[in-house]
Amino acid sequence: MRRATEQEWAEEEFSEAELGDKRLTARLVQLAGVLGEKPQGSLPDASGEPATLKAAYRFFDNEGVTPEGMLQSHIEATYRRMASVKVVLAVQDTTFLDWSAHPDTEGLGPLTSATTQGLVAHSTLAISEEHVPLGVLAQQVWARDAEALAHMKSRRQRPIAEKESQKWLKSLEAVEAARQACPDTHFVSVGDWEADIYDLFLVERSVGVDLLVRAAMDRRVEAEEGYLWAALEATPVVAVTEVTVSPRNGQAGRTASLAVHWREISLRPSRNRGKEKLPLVKIGAVWAIETAPPPNLPAVEWLLLTTVPVQNAQDALQRLAWYTCRWGIEVWHKVLKSGCRIEARQLETADRLKRCLTLYAVIAWRVLYATMLSRTTPQLSCLALLNEPEWQALYCAIHHTTILPPTPPTLNQTVRWIAQLGGFQNRKGDGHPGVTVIWKGFQHLSDLTYMYLVFRPLPHFKDVGND
Repeated sequence: MRRATEQEWAEEEFSEAELGDKRLTARLVQLAGVLGEKPQGSLPDASGEPATLKAAYRFFDNEGVTPEGMLQSHIEATYRRMASVKVVLAVQDTTFLDWSAHPDTEGLGPLTSATTQGLVAHSTLAISEEHVPLGVLAQQVWARDAEALAHMKSRRQRPIAEKESQKWLKSLEAVEAARQACPDTHFVSVGDWEADIYDLFLVERSVGVDLLVRAAMDRRVEAEEGYLWAALEATPVVAVTEVTVSPRNGQAGRTASLAVHWREISLRPSRNRGKEKLPLVKIGAVWAIETAPPPNLPAVEWLLLTTVPVQNAQDALQRLAWYTCRWGIEVWHKVLKSGCRIEARQLETADRLKRCLTLYAVIAWRVLYATMLSRTTPQLSCLALLNEPEWQALYCAIHHTTILPPTPPTLNQTVRWIAQLGGFQNRKGDGHPGVTVIWKGFQHLSDLTYMYLVFRPLPHFKDVGND
């Protein structure tokens, strides 16, 4: 038995998919709802029924189903979520999906070396200033060939149209489309230092579309100092801010104090592109560097380049705050790989894996969305995330009762209860639950709700407070 309401979120994200056949769209909605209940489970385990499993394999094998057609419906739903948001950070990033453990899969390519096989995925995730992921705006997936890998060392001598760097420009096209759909929203395309390519700053952009990129190269600048870092070092400290540094490589986490500098400056193209007569690029630069790093550890440092004007310390601090939203796409990749176990999927061909990836990309977004939404709007009703049987089953399981409160609990309360199903202790001093315990909890919630619908008594409410 399946719950009649289990497809609600899937319908919101996928019901407008243009797949050439309404039956295929209906199948996509069904699979999203079913597989989304158990994101960590294998396809046989998550499908639950032989007919559903067979339908999943047939769907992923259908050549008429394109990842673009599947994703566009979710993108349209993302537009609806963004329409009333003042600023959206369109974060770009690349991840490698490694299927080396399944060497017989057709259509894969080398990743960092010829011995690692898989697909490259470059995605754009829309994130609010409050760190809430609003949805996927674009996803490019491809398999490298051995020749492309061999040419990586000579990439600076080739035009951008022949390099993987064009992925940044294609993502910017998706941001432009989002701006057309949401004309009252200011979009800032955010990239790490791999996005520090001169061509990206030369692309013509609409009003309301800007860039924020971490600098990778000490570029030449139109200033007395000659180069970017020296130009920023010549400016005064305008503010001091603190950031939390997570534990890494055996090093304990810490709070780092950063000195902040800013300057409006013009970048010059590199000398090896002199024949192209490229124009200067006027940019705002924000440099934040740790003032007293621990012994034998490098200082935390960001030098950010942005097309959004920087005119004072407040502007500089805001650009830094925007850049911290970039970690959201890395967490999303973690959910996709660890929570949805995308690299464990065995579908024999790269084309099938691409369709599967598109579906699980949205499922992974939903898990992260629930996590962050509960932190920023804790008093929102849980009905923003769960349907009625889900929150009722959750409440009864956590409180060991069949008596329900008169009104649905808050989003913050229910997400913490979901996390408890995944192993979160929910003690008084505990902070927010992380995505790992939440995705595990969602998997248990599916089973709880199923059994609740089988055995639930007639509704019995009493006036009790939400705890």
